[in-house]
Amino acid sequence: MTELLTDRLTLRRWRAADLEPWAAMNADPEVREHLGDVLTREQSDASVAQFQAEFDQRGYGWWAVEVRATGEFIGFAGLDRVDDGLPFTGVEIGWRLARSAWGHGYATEAATAVLAYGFDTLGLPEILAVTTATNLRSQAVMRRIGMTRDPADDFDDPAAPEGPLRPNVLFRIARGARV
Repeated sequence: MTELLTDRLTLRRWRAADLEPWAAMNADPEVREHLGDVLTREQSDASVAQFQAEFDQRGYGWWAVEVRATGEFIGFAGLDRVDDGLPFTGVEIGWRLARSAWGHGYATEAATAVLAYGFDTLGLPEILAVTTATNLRSQAVMRRIGMTRDPADDFDDPAAPEGPLRPNVLFRIARGARV
């Protein structure tokens, strides 16, 4: 599995030591605000096993993200196939960071490295990003990495319950449009 290095971050394979801080993130209602219910430890651990299996199968997926200077695990970033049942198809970029890592530019830095991998290594023609209409922080990251939104592409997530998680926005970036 490829590691991605940025000035401040390492995007790498998951380790057993990541499971505890990952579970803490998934149990944090603020981290999960735009994602749905908090996860149990078992659900959190199972997600990592799935991430690793998918990465092994297709050569891309969700990397664990750590701060290079300290080795601290701070979350994940990567690429995934768009879920079935959505009104579009493709490959989606995403990230999730611990609250302590918010506001440092880490999401933008990790996402920029993931975009480069998706376009330069995988040869993807386009990368998508999806979030709830209320997740303004993630939408700001999407704009900072050069993605654009057409409100005509906005949609209701059929897997989300009625409420603030259902209205979603779709951002896109084509290979030649990188900043």
